[in-house]
Amino acid sequence: MNFLSNLISGLSLGSIYALIALGYTMVYGIAKMLNFAHGDIIMVGAFTCVVFITNMGMHPAVGVLASVVVCVVVGVLVERIAYKPLRSAPPLSVLITAIGVSYFLQSLAQLIFGTNQKSFPKFISLSPITIGQLTIKGESVVTMAVTVVIMAALTLFISKTRMGKAMRAVSEDKQAAELMGISVNRTITITFAIGSALASVAGSFYGLTYGFVGPYSGSMPGIKAFVAAVFGGIGSIPGAMLGGILLGVIENMAKAYISTELSDAIVFGVLIAVLLVKPTGLLGKKTNEKV
Repeated sequence: MNFLSNLISGLSLGSIYALIALGYTMVYGIAKMLNFAHGDIIMVGAFTCVVFITNMGMHPAVGVLASVVVCVVVGVLVERIAYKPLRSAPPLSVLITAIGVSYFLQSLAQLIFGTNQKSFPKFISLSPITIGQLTIKGESVVTMAVTVVIMAALTLFISKTRMGKAMRAVSEDKQAAELMGISVNRTITITFAIGSALASVAGSFYGLTYGFVGPYSGSMPGIKAFVAAVFGGIGSIPGAMLGGILLGVIENMAKAYISTELSDAIVFGVLIAVLLVKPTGLLGKKTNEKV
């Protein structure tokens, strides 16, 4: 029963990583850039929940909705101000800018909220589900259910809607998409907005799981979610989902059966081993570049 309990906890943690990784993989797949400030959007979303639910006494649903709106606005502003002028710049310039944006958001959070961690409101309080000797936290069930619903909705959006088709076209060839009348800038902006909304939801569940939020709360989850995206095959939405789930399970199992201190090293070690065997990730596709 301990194994099943650890497995379910790992699935819950992996669901959070998957939500964050979906944002990473969408931005990379469409804009072909790594937004390393994405992890800090999680922190922005979590702090927004604290302000609206704890400080202002709003209903949790209002707090979560406000978190989504704030994160979308921040994500779009970051894209417009920091990344849009660098559309034709070398990838290294974009990468350095992303790191700068990450430090800016962390420093801004310190100025507003201080350096100490804040208690996160427990806005979901569900009775645990008991199956024989196995007890499952209600929060874990909600986290996994929300992740599955978002994954399904995102897949349908990408495959069935006009904007989803535009995103796929921009991902394949920006210049050809523009010649066909697709606004590349608008498509990339919407991609950032969706990715930031996913990060806000992940921030809410991350705060709910760990019970606190601080200026650096998004750093490590952001890095691990990037690892999950690479693990599953960056640019692939199902790959991001699979990578996040597997990463959460591996991390939780490593903590339970090997060592809490070595769990992060084991996670990154597994990533290296997978990439040595399959450099494109588990569900990534090999692409041939024309020269």
